[in-house]
Amino acid sequence: MTDSFSETQASVLIGTAEQMIAVWNRLSAEKQAILLARFGTQENALAALVTTQLLGAKDA
Repeated sequence: MTDSFSETQASVLIGTAEQMIAVWNRLSAEKQAILLARFGTQENALAALVTTQLLGAKDA
């Protein structure tokens, strides 16, 4: 595994993170609370959303 990202990889990751933050902001307070209860912090919940998005994109 490599420690660095290419510019393209970094751009995809940043773009995906921005999209997931937008998704987070559109979630109801109840759904945010569920994710926070499951993942502990907003950062962990966002990381899970980003990972899910990236894995979904890879499989598509």
